[in-house]
Amino acid sequence: MFQSRQSLLNDLQSLKGRVRNPVWMGNLRRKAPVSRWGWERGTPIDRYYIERFLEAHRVDIHGDALEIYDRAYVNRFGSCLTSVSVLDINADNPRATIIADLAAAYNIPDNTFDCFLLTQTLQYIYDTGAAVHHAARILKLGGVLLATVPIVSRVDNECDYWRFTQNACSRLFGDVFGPSNVSVHVRGNSIATIAAAAGLAAEEFPPSDLDRDDPGYPILACIRAQKREPGETARRAYRMADNLSGE
Repeated sequence: MFQSRQSLLNDLQSLKGRVRNPVWMGNLRRKAPVSRWGWERGTPIDRYYIERFLEAHRVDIHGDALEIYDRAYVNRFGSCLTSVSVLDINADNPRATIIADLAAAYNIPDNTFDCFLLTQTLQYIYDTGAAVHHAARILKLGGVLLATVPIVSRVDNECDYWRFTQNACSRLFGDVFGPSNVSVHVRGNSIATIAAAAGLAAEEFPPSDLDRDDPGYPILACIRAQKREPGETARRAYRMADNLSGE
């Protein structure tokens, strides 16, 4: 009897919350997203944050630069460029100048690049630790890795393995570059998360809706990691990868 009364009170309390704060789904009450990523409608929500991250770090994009898949972001945000290389695992990509799996990129020499733009890529690499090691190895001393990874995103294909939290990024990159050489910022909020899941575009929202970050509901993480003299943790990671490459 007591449980039934308590259950009724809980139901009434929930109903009161819904009446006081109604939510109207409108044309978002659908089982399929409006579009796959949002490109058909404008700028995908994740790209809105990625482009602002790269804009804020233009000064790092210089000298010998490396980007994944194509050179679009280096061309857009870089300056004082000496050379631009494009890395891809797919040998059929005509834009690629280097063909390699980043998790086993032994064909790329050490200390080659001043900057590496690694946006929305690590979720497709199963051995992310090895990939971050090689990203650090191929940077020159003082070189900068600018990376982004999804926290919330649609599942793309059979090679889409991971989603990353802020804590995971701090450990993943900090173990290789050293914690003091890594900064991780998460971007997005509940509006951005819902919009991205629905396939909406950034142009459909005022910037004030997207620019307020909520660490409880981020959509992606932005990482800046600089290669300096490695600490002991990083040296262990380098030695481990070197040992694996020699097997």
